[in-house]
Amino acid sequence: MRTPILFLFALLPLLATGEPAVPPYDQPPTVQPPYYRVRYDASTQPGELIFPVNYTVWVPPGVKSLRGVIVHQHGCGEGSCKSGQTGAFDLHWQALARKHGCALLAPSYEQPEKADCQMWCDPRNGSATAFQRGLVDLGRESGHPELATVPWALWGHSGGGHWAGGMTLLFPDRIAAAVLRSGVPLVEANPARPTIKIHTIPAAALKVPILCNLGTKEGVTVTEGRFAGAWSANQIFFKAVRGQGGLIGISIDPFTSHECGNQRYLSIPWLDACLTARLPDEPGAPLKPMPVDGAWLAPLLGTEAAPASSFSGSPNTALWMPNQEIAAKWAAYVNDTNVPDTTPPPAPDDLKVQGAELSWTAQADLESGLAHFVIERDGQPLATVPEAPKNPFGRPIFQGLQYSDTPAAPLVKMHYTDPQPEPGKTHTYRVIAVNTVGLRSDG
Repeated sequence: MRTPILFLFALLPLLATGEPAVPPYDQPPTVQPPYYRVRYDASTQPGELIFPVNYTVWVPPGVKSLRGVIVHQHGCGEGSCKSGQTGAFDLHWQALARKHGCALLAPSYEQPEKADCQMWCDPRNGSATAFQRGLVDLGRESGHPELATVPWALWGHSGGGHWAGGMTLLFPDRIAAAVLRSGVPLVEANPARPTIKIHTIPAAALKVPILCNLGTKEGVTVTEGRFAGAWSANQIFFKAVRGQGGLIGISIDPFTSHECGNQRYLSIPWLDACLTARLPDEPGAPLKPMPVDGAWLAPLLGTEAAPASSFSGSPNTALWMPNQEIAAKWAAYVNDTNVPDTTPPPAPDDLKVQGAELSWTAQADLESGLAHFVIERDGQPLATVPEAPKNPFGRPIFQGLQYSDTPAAPLVKMHYTDPQPEPGKTHTYRVIAVNTVGLRSDG
């Protein structure tokens, strides 16, 4: 296999030792610490990855030793694959990674539009090996060699859900938790897709908390069309895992089809709960077992959950949830996706004013992300940045959103130009962060 193409972090053209990327994969966002990237060419060796791939990782500034890596995996098709190039730059997902001392990693498989997605989304076709190689090389580049050995928390959309679920079944002892949006691994033969290899479910995978997530228009309420098979696939996977006592639940978005919608407002708190419970206290120690004494359960297509100790139905056919707090968020999500939040976002900092030009930095609210910023001048509202936040797939957010739940490209900046400063006067500016439920930062 060829030497990886390592992207260097000088303000110079990127240097490469192998074949360059081709459109639309030839213009990923540039990286400099705390971002790092490696890229591998396609392999012609049997069993290895037949597509080029790049892996971009964000390492929380100041972290001494990483405790884990959160993987945000895009779906199938050229557009979704390209969207993976911005995944590590997502401020909301970074908030989750920062809280737990984890890196945030986003792959981008350079799949041609009509190529077979299974050649990467089935990890047995070389992507598992490439992923682990990427962790080693990124660990070397970032100065965090522990990246190669820490636990994984996986999120995947569509084919990425297939990949994340497949990785969970292949490497259960490495997985802290997994969220599968729309796609799941095949655990029973499907006559309609005879070329897809099935997975077996090892006993260790039953101890990994898994959340399946899909839109109601993917076969629940809309039973025809391109994505209508997602619900039956999710049911088969759920029943196979839960029937053996596995820790698995399902959340159904009441509005969407295959697009990701507002799923992050449940997925991120759910992963937060699992990482809090499972990440080891000491580096190199095994994952802690997921506590089950505080679990809540709900009927398969229900909208209300109850403590496992008082649940009246069959536990092995019920949706599993880690605790009461997550059960409440789940109930809100499956009703109207308005997951509640009462905590304001962090206040922006590092405000710089040069003439009429303002720039600042900000961290996203873990529960509700960032919607926009309010600019005040001399104590009075001046502007909203962006002026009209947009998101075609869910709540408007500052970074925008692509189909596979990644920031819009090109990446937006925290910047504003005052159009009418008063000549000769020194103005006082303030920047306020507003999260997606409308709460404003303090200070």
